[in-house]
Amino acid sequence: MVETIRQTAVRFRRENDRAAGTELDRLLKRLSRDQTNSVVRAFSYFSHLANIAEDQHHNRRRRVHALAGSPPQPGSLARALQAIDAAGVTGKQLREFLDDALIVPVLTAHPTEVQRKSILDAEREIARLLAERDLPMTARERDHNTAQLRARVTTLWQTRMLRNTRLMVVDEIENALSYYRTTFLQGIPRLMAELEEDIAEVFPRRSKTGTTPAPLAPFLQMGSWIGGDRDGNPNVTAETLEHAARQQATLLFDWYLDELHALGAELPLSSLMVDASPELLALAEASPDHSEHRADEPYRRALIGMYARLAATSQLLTGHVAQRHPVADVAPYENAEAFAADVQIVVDSLRTHHGEALARGRVDALVRAIAVFGFHLASIDMRQVSDV
Repeated sequence: MVETIRQTAVRFRRENDRAAGTELDRLLKRLSRDQTNSVVRAFSYFSHLANIAEDQHHNRRRRVHALAGSPPQPGSLARALQAIDAAGVTGKQLREFLDDALIVPVLTAHPTEVQRKSILDAEREIARLLAERDLPMTARERDHNTAQLRARVTTLWQTRMLRNTRLMVVDEIENALSYYRTTFLQGIPRLMAELEEDIAEVFPRRSKTGTTPAPLAPFLQMGSWIGGDRDGNPNVTAETLEHAARQQATLLFDWYLDELHALGAELPLSSLMVDASPELLALAEASPDHSEHRADEPYRRALIGMYARLAATSQLLTGHVAQRHPVADVAPYENAEAFAADVQIVVDSLRTHHGEALARGRVDALVRAIAVFGFHLASIDMRQVSDV
C-alpha cells in the first residue's frame, strides 16, 4: 500500500500525470484510520532516512574531492579563508579578529518538540552504518552491515514516533545534554584544530623564534536557555537553574575522566625508553599512584594523579562520585585553568621528547575542550518572566 501510494505520488508530481493524481486521491480517501497512521509514519521515516542518506552522500563527495586534490569546495572553511585572503586580509589581522570574537550557539527546548531521543539514537546509528559502507568490505561484512541497517529500521518502525506527554524541564535538560557526548565535546575541539590547520595553509607564517603560532582563542563556545528561561517556561525556578548547572558539570566531569582514563591506556611510555620533562616528572612524583608496576611509566602515574584530583573536583562541585575506580584522597583542582595546565604539561613533554604524533591526538583535543567548556560546559542564559 505504502509503495503504491509513493509511486503514484511520484508520477503525479514529476510527470504531471493527472490520472495519477486522481488515483492518488482515491487511494488516500479509502484509507482507514490505522492505515492512515501507517502511511504517515512510513513517509515521515522515508523523509528522515532520505535526509540521512543525502548527508552521507555530501560527506562522501567532500572526501572524493579531497582525495582528488580538488580546490576547497564552497561552504568549507578553507574556501572561506581563501576568500578572506583574496580580500587582502592578513593572517595577523584574522587572528586578532578571532582572538576578540565570541560565537555562542544557544540550545533551547521548544514546547512543541516531540521527537524522541530513542528515534534520534536509532537514526544516528543508521548514519554510522551508512558511513561504514563507504569502506572496503568483504561480502560477509557487507551482509552484516545490511542486517544491522535492517534491524535499526525495524527499531524505528516498531517504536512510537511521538511523545504523548509533554516534557518536564528536567527532561528537556537531559535531552539537550545527550547531544554533547556525540557532537559538541568532540566536534568543537576538532573544528578549532581544523581551522588552525587551514589558516596555517592559507596564511603560512612562523614567529621570530621559529615556532608555530599559539593556538586560537576559544572563540566558539556553547550556551543554553534550558533551565534558565523563566519567560519561556513558567516551571523554571531557582532550583531548576541549579539542577541544570549541576547536570551540565556532571556530564562534563564524567567525559573528562573518561578521556584521562583513555589517555592512561594510550601513554604507557617508559622512562627506560624515552625521557620526560621535569614538569611531567614532578606531576608523576606528586601522584598518589605508587604501584611498582608503573614505576617507570611517568605519564601514567601523572595521569592517575590528575584523574584523582579531577574526581575530587567533581565531587566537590557537583556531589557526584564520577570515578571508574577508587582513588586516593587528594586536593581538587582550584579551577579549569589549573586542570588545563596539568594537561598542557603532558602535551609539552610529549612534543619535546619525540612524541609529537602522540601530542597531536587525544591529549591535544582535551586541552582544546577544556579551553572551550571549562568546568561548566555551557553558559546558561537567564530570562525573567516579562510581567515581573
